[in-house]
Amino acid sequence: MSSSWRVAEPVSAQWDAFVANHPQGNLLQASPWGLLKALFGWSCRRLAVFDSAGHIVAGAQVLFRRYYGLAFGYTPRGPLFAGDPAVDALLLRALRRLGWQMAAVLIRMEPNLLVGDPETDTLIDWLSRHRLPVAETIQPRSTILVDLQPDEEALFAACSKGHRADIRRAERIGVTVRAGDETDLPVFFAIMQATGARADFGIHSAEYYAAAWRLHQPRARLLMAELNGVPVAAHLVFADSRYGRYLYSGATADGLRSGANHLLEWHALRWARGLGCIGYDLWGIPDALGQAALSTDDSLRAALEEAAQRDPLIGVYRFKKGFGGRVVRFAPAFDLVLLPPLYPLAKRKLAG
Repeated sequence: MSSSWRVAEPVSAQWDAFVANHPQGNLLQASPWGLLKALFGWSCRRLAVFDSAGHIVAGAQVLFRRYYGLAFGYTPRGPLFAGDPAVDALLLRALRRLGWQMAAVLIRMEPNLLVGDPETDTLIDWLSRHRLPVAETIQPRSTILVDLQPDEEALFAACSKGHRADIRRAERIGVTVRAGDETDLPVFFAIMQATGARADFGIHSAEYYAAAWRLHQPRARLLMAELNGVPVAAHLVFADSRYGRYLYSGATADGLRSGANHLLEWHALRWARGLGCIGYDLWGIPDALGQAALSTDDSLRAALEEAAQRDPLIGVYRFKKGFGGRVVRFAPAFDLVLLPPLYPLAKRKLAG
């Protein structure tokens, strides 16, 4: 191994430039996301492997938190490996030392790679040879990616007939969309509260959404849909260097009836495309559908598709699939086990 490599904690600007240029770079590995999580109960640490010229060649942003009396680390959509076994082994050892320093039972790693890609198989084989056990991902394992490289006309044509009709209907009945600012965040939160209560899902605090919007400027967009001057739906979306990310949205009953969510998502796709993003991540569908998309067994695929109909996310999937993307599945997570005697207990706690 070259003695010219060194491991250190990078400054934010250099780290973010590395994440932006890495093929697997992701919003969740950039420093604004780490800053956001640090405001809400996590400790954020970054490690990077530098070459002799001072350039980062591999690294990871790790979030640490205590649950049920146990500490654990988590690299959302990371680490960002070099593909050089010697460099990556050096990063793995540095992560192990950091985990011990933080008194963590494990660090759960969640590579930002898709099942079926050649580099995914190579990395999974390498991690397996290092005896890292496979674990459940914390971020959604399956999602829909929309290709933003075609022109706007082709992008619209790729949407389903029903979605195109809903977008046009929303415009026809007078739904308007504008970019919101900080003064709109309380209205956005009120819509999220109403949506969470109606659909029975948990939401973040008002302070969390405000911090997420603020920390990710100028690559965060609050899109507000109004009907007759009244806010009826809102989307809070983000973009890293390659992909737009659909993370938070809500709608009132009038918003649902008017097709405002469809119009908002169309505006979000166009916004991300305007920033130069190559794709748009619709962020989470039933994992059974991700498995089904990869299956070559007709009977297994049918069984998975049937199972997906009972998933709470199936309604969300029906909305997302209409924007013309492809179903993909991410690589599994891997646990870097730091305190083996406590690992079985930590796994149960994380799963529960």
